[in-house]
Amino acid sequence: MLKHSELRQELSMEIEIDGRKIGPNYPPYIIAELSANHNGDIKKALKAIEVAAQTGVDAIKIQSYTADTMTIKSDQPDFQITGGLWDGYSLYDLYKWAETPYEWHKAIFEKAKQVGITLFSTPFDETAVDLLEELNAPAYKIASFEITDLPLIEKVAQTGKPIIMSTGMANIEEIDEAIATAKSNGCQQLVVLHCISGYPTPYEQANLATIPDLAKRFDILVGLSDHTVETTVSVTSIALGACVIEKHFTLNKNEPSPDVEFSLDPIEFKQLVKETKIAYAAIGHAGYECKTAELDNRKFRRSLYFVQPIRKGETITSKHVKRIRPGFGLAPKHLKSILGKTVNCNISAGTAVNWKLINHDI
Repeated sequence: MLKHSELRQELSMEIEIDGRKIGPNYPPYIIAELSANHNGDIKKALKAIEVAAQTGVDAIKIQSYTADTMTIKSDQPDFQITGGLWDGYSLYDLYKWAETPYEWHKAIFEKAKQVGITLFSTPFDETAVDLLEELNAPAYKIASFEITDLPLIEKVAQTGKPIIMSTGMANIEEIDEAIATAKSNGCQQLVVLHCISGYPTPYEQANLATIPDLAKRFDILVGLSDHTVETTVSVTSIALGACVIEKHFTLNKNEPSPDVEFSLDPIEFKQLVKETKIAYAAIGHAGYECKTAELDNRKFRRSLYFVQPIRKGETITSKHVKRIRPGFGLAPKHLKSILGKTVNCNISAGTAVNWKLINHDI
């Protein structure tokens, strides 16, 4: 199997989706994942797109599959879910509940265009890719569970569109193979999202330190697909280099749906958008120059002041000068340099020390 490290083709360190540039030099790209939170109702799906767009996100993402493209209807034990959020469901019944039917897709894309928001999808097999190409999807997502489906990645990469790929459950070798497959099939714009495929993910298992490690190992743009229940983990990831955040979106957290337990409502999504952009702005760049917000406060530093009257020709001693605020006099480091010297004029208490007041011939 071809490895990422063996490919000469370089990936871009910024990508572009619908005219929006994504990378370390731009504010984080926030994706609202609608997933199954439409609950099988196209009216809710269209409403969710409208409301999500109003939260300030950069894109909305859906998932393109049907129960029949995901699995088979079977009563065999292999096809039953035991434990976790979806305990008791068969795979087929879960996906039937959660699917976004193919016949909805045109209306969903039209709705996104109408409200002025970018929309793309996660395809789960080749038929979904073909459908999304017909709808001119601007980008593609590879789900964590599909990162080992290299034929699917080949198909998606051959579209030439940007790819966002989640890593949940994948080990280093599997991530390497997936990246190599994308690159060798023509993908030049790729973001890899650190992801923990726990639904929901406990905070202490979020392992955000993986984000900069992924970036360093693969020399690639990185982000986070976040399945924790609040916004803190997503905001924190920005400081570690995440340039894309994906989070599940729901209109109503009180309405049962397959993904509601780890989704944010519209108010929380507005908070996510605001806080991630603040986090990005706060990172800035390494530097020690005085910042604009600090300039007015420099005057409140300590400096040298005459605190006793002193006559022309008199020698300066420690009783005459103190290190006090404000900062209009010489810096405190010059105290030893002026002690023992004489002044060239009469000076009253409260005068800032400066070199023009001091004789330099001693």
